[in-house]
Amino acid sequence: MPAQRLLRNALFAVLFTPLLSPAVELRVATVNNGHMITLQRLAVHFERVNPGLHIKWVTLEEGQLRQQVTRDAAMGTARFDLVTIGAYEAPIWGQRGWLKAIDPPPTYDTGDLLPAIRDSLSVQQRLYALPFYGESSMTMVRTDLLKASGITLPAQPTWDQVKAAARQLHAPEKGVYGICLRGKPGWGENMTLITTMANTFGGQWFDMDWKPQLTSLAWREAVGLQIDLLKRYGPPGALANGYNENLALFSAGRCAIWVDATVAGGFVNRPGSSQVAGKVGFLQAPVGSTPKGSHWLWTWALAVPATSSNAALAQRFAEWATSREYIELVARTDGWGAVPSGTRKSTYAQSAFQKANAHAAVEQEAIASANPRDATLPKSPYVGVQWAAIPEFQAIGTAVGQLIGDQLQSTAVDVEGTLLKAQRLTERKMSEAGYDKR
Repeated sequence: MPAQRLLRNALFAVLFTPLLSPAVELRVATVNNGHMITLQRLAVHFERVNPGLHIKWVTLEEGQLRQQVTRDAAMGTARFDLVTIGAYEAPIWGQRGWLKAIDPPPTYDTGDLLPAIRDSLSVQQRLYALPFYGESSMTMVRTDLLKASGITLPAQPTWDQVKAAARQLHAPEKGVYGICLRGKPGWGENMTLITTMANTFGGQWFDMDWKPQLTSLAWREAVGLQIDLLKRYGPPGALANGYNENLALFSAGRCAIWVDATVAGGFVNRPGSSQVAGKVGFLQAPVGSTPKGSHWLWTWALAVPATSSNAALAQRFAEWATSREYIELVARTDGWGAVPSGTRKSTYAQSAFQKANAHAAVEQEAIASANPRDATLPKSPYVGVQWAAIPEFQAIGTAVGQLIGDQLQSTAVDVEGTLLKAQRLTERKMSEAGYDKR
């Protein structure tokens, strides 16, 4: 094994032998999540072996990043050499010619990538982005609070069980809220969770004739439950809370239950940065009437825009940042609890990773079982678990997310009226795109 590692490192060093002329600037747009911040700090290792290279980072909140890079890609603006996108954008943008196809060298070992993650970034088995970290969704619980209250939850709880536990654990007078969920509007924010909730109650975005199904019983149950949970047992100001805000709340001991991305497991259980480290249990995402589509599938990935003036260098940096060697670098500098997971089989094969990440088995199972091609109980015409993989969905999902988010501030909640508005809005958008003529 040591000899194999030395050989791989030698090949990797050859792969990244500097080929630069002086003073090259690589412009990278990324999201302000924890793993991305670590990458910015460790990117100096790549710069050192590429004299003259300077990486210029533009770090944005999730919604802002999506708006900016989407606008740039659609307009053909050459603002960035490398962009952070996800499994929704990569195939659509690749087919539109907005991204460079990526064909990594054999030393990169694409066979080591988790199949579900690799496929989500591919078009006809050709990669258009390289996965930096991958995730599904799960339920995080405060084991100490559950034990003190005599509550037990199964490995995959139902939403009814989660609601009952949140009600019993809700103690705002002690600074602890029963549950934290995404309330911030956006197709990648509140709608990510709500869509999985609609799936597991038997719903879908569109039927096989591309007719929106947002007034169905499943959607009424999902949206009603999300609003009820946050208004009754959630923290105040939930409308402003996305992943990062809820991560901060849970890590500070303010949430008894949190349903969100599996990537959070490496942060909420990290001694020194989380006040609840060692007191967190990890369960699969809650289910309703069916397990189908109950947990999402996502990867933040690095892609090279077709307009990049440094495409070859951008791809080399993306290969380095998503390689086994980078994962080992993070493990050496920050520990195995800090490595970006959800992308490579070899990461989960490391006993040190398993030991440092109590959520690893739950995450791996969730990612492996998520099926974007069969995520709804009724048959659907689209690919995607927490989104519909059509270009129009980004605008539709964000608009619907705003309508639902508004209900968190309403004194008189009207789920049916809100979903009727969402249905009409979606019908109009789909008609404008010509789906009613297919």
